[in-house]
Amino acid sequence: MNNLFYKPEDGWLADVIPFYEDGEFRLLYLKDWRNREEYGEGTPWFLLGTKDFVHYKEYGEVLPRGGESEQDLYIYTGCILKAGDLYHIFYTGNNFHYPAQGKKQQAVMHAVSHDMLHWEKKPEDAFFAPEDRYEAHDWRDPFVFWNEEAGEYWMLLAARLKEGPANRRGCVALCASKDLTAWEVRDPFWAPYLYTTHECPDLFRMGDWWYLIYSTFSDRTVTHYRMSQSLEGPWLAPDNDALDTRAFYAAKTWSDGERRYAFGWNPTREGEHDGGTWQWGGNLVVHEIRQQPDGALTVKAPDTVDGMFSLEKDIFLRKVLGQWAFAEGSATVDAPDHFACAYGGLLPVGAIKLEARIEFDSNTRSCGFVLRTDEALEQGYMIRLEPGRSRIVVDQWPRKGDVPYAVGMERPVQLAPDKPCTLQIYLEGEVCVVYVNGEVAMSTRLYDFKIGGWGIFVSEGSAKFDIRQLEPVVE
Repeated sequence: MNNLFYKPEDGWLADVIPFYEDGEFRLLYLKDWRNREEYGEGTPWFLLGTKDFVHYKEYGEVLPRGGESEQDLYIYTGCILKAGDLYHIFYTGNNFHYPAQGKKQQAVMHAVSHDMLHWEKKPEDAFFAPEDRYEAHDWRDPFVFWNEEAGEYWMLLAARLKEGPANRRGCVALCASKDLTAWEVRDPFWAPYLYTTHECPDLFRMGDWWYLIYSTFSDRTVTHYRMSQSLEGPWLAPDNDALDTRAFYAAKTWSDGERRYAFGWNPTREGEHDGGTWQWGGNLVVHEIRQQPDGALTVKAPDTVDGMFSLEKDIFLRKVLGQWAFAEGSATVDAPDHFACAYGGLLPVGAIKLEARIEFDSNTRSCGFVLRTDEALEQGYMIRLEPGRSRIVVDQWPRKGDVPYAVGMERPVQLAPDKPCTLQIYLEGEVCVVYVNGEVAMSTRLYDFKIGGWGIFVSEGSAKFDIRQLEPVVE
């Protein structure tokens, strides 16, 4: 199946548990039908395969949920690893009915397989949070790896301490095992008293650095990372500690041996409109992770996704406001004390990529693109660079309420007048992902304006745009 931002046809994709083998990324994911009447309660794991993040193969349900009286009615996030010829899954067994029955809501559970398609659950291996140090009902999202230095398997967990400020007890718990069956609970791996909880912990090493990935909903609802040159810490925050915006959550990573990717989901919004409450689950979004010389991480579009857009369309810009100068694929305007904009034509119904190299002078307050707009650029979504604030934001025009940009839709980015900025905008359906300089990602979701054209703008300044509009070749 060809899909830029994948979702199952009959439901929604939530947390992804990635694995790579034999040239294929195998993505276990939590599936939510949002239709209890037809599909019943609970979430199973499904399996998705891809070699390029463009074409996907559904293998179907592989880890079925338990019944209402079983611990794993909701099979929540976990991990996969291979030891010898056997695949192991460690997952969260969650049952919302259990606390009222005096039982613990969450447990770490285990399943094994020889082919990743047929799994045998090992209910006897389940274990719970020890109540002498951890809260009883938060014990989830196990991540298991082989610790070469310690000569044992380590498991990281999203947990909460019993002591401390109520909204700061979140920690990454640590368990250890020699055989992937019996687990010893140890002192927390990282307990910074920063968040309510650290969901979906993930750990990997690049060069001299270890990276701890986790997601939160108390400080900002984003996927963060910390870095350390030792598993013992300290776990340091980089200047920009998030992989993306509010619209990219629960990311976990995996490598194909050469490149590492982050797999997250772009959430839907209640009522399918821009002011709706963000929901759990949505569409798959994949970023490639790159390490910078100082150890900081940046993200870019996967090369295979970028290569999907090979059909270049002619561009015919028309000025709307301001005195523009147009050449083939480029536009320049000087608007030192006013707003200037130009219209670029209708956007296709399917997937599209807009790419621009933007140069601006030192006094420019903002510039960028308008998506799904009318020919007068009186409405639509603004992808706005703000050099003076060193950020890029998503805005809606006309605005709804007294807000300068969409809440949670901003990313820090260094913008200098002597350094051209490159934007890549990928749009399909309601999902939009923007990359700045191949280093910063800004995902969002667009509902209220479903069709329209695109344009460019400058507000109180001068800028030059070199633009390409690309579409995928029809297969």
